Amino acid sequence: MQYNDNAQLDSSQMGGGGGGGGGRIAIGGGIGGTILILILSLVFGVDLSGLTGGGSTSADPQAETSRYSQCRTGADVRTNRDCRFVAYTNSIQQYWSTQVKGYETTKTITFTGRISTGCGTADSSVGPFYCPAQGDHKVYLDTGFFDQLQSQFGARGGDAAEAYVIAHEYGHHVSNLLGKMDWAAQDRSTGPNSRGVKIELQADCFAGAWLAHASDDPNSPITQVTQDDVNRALDAAAAVGDDRIQQKSQGQVTPETWTHGSSQQRQQATTTGFQSGPNACLQITQ
Repeated sequence: MQYNDNAQLDSSQMGGGGGGGGGRIAIGGGIGGTILILILSLVFGVDLSGLTGGGSTSADPQAETSRYSQCRTGADVRTNRDCRFVAYTNSIQQYWSTQVKGYETTKTITFTGRISTGCGTADSSVGPFYCPAQGDHKVYLDTGFFDQLQSQFGARGGDAAEAYVIAHEYGHHVSNLLGKMDWAAQDRSTGPNSRGVKIELQADCFAGAWLAHASDDPNSPITQVTQDDVNRALDAAAAVGDDRIQQKSQGQVTPETWTHGSSQQRQQATTTGFQSGPNACLQITQ
């Protein structure tokens, strides 16, 4: 990806620390907690086995927030790689503010270790996630996940792969604003055609829609998305497909348990958004 050196970055869209109210959803261990974690996992599209009802935030919210305070222009990405997260977040929200009436600007919260959110307490094993709880509506990101994306999931990585991951989580934010997260929560079944998978594919589709238009606005922090960028984003989507993960972890594929979608489904959804825009993404959950 190429960045606009003159673009003004808004670091206020970044933060550290939790969203509060963690204990209200993340009940302690036992069967009740396990069932709730499963439900949340289906809705969020990530493995939330790291959610617990206890513990404290090990990340320093002030330190996490201050690390982005020096990110003022697109040129800062060249000297401070943390600033790329600001650029992604700004560009993604800039796009959705033009596509969704009354779009609610939110934040990307980065952390390490453990963090308290409106959806419970999560640790690094959770991976990136979006919390739809009232009063939260934030994207949470352990930045160490991007190393895992390559080392554990076998993705090629790169800026576009990272941007895809964050854009996917903001896709959940858009789905939530449109009432689709509630729609998905009404059916807790699993499988390729389940609502849980469809809400994941819609987030992939929304990510693709943003990627296609990331450089449209002359004030966008991103000036160009190349074919290699698109390929890396699709590669990342495939890397976290249920079938590929199951094959690696258990040596066999069990479609009836899918909660995210296959590699092919996720690549196709991302491609649909890239080629046809957000209106096509809305069809996924209808």
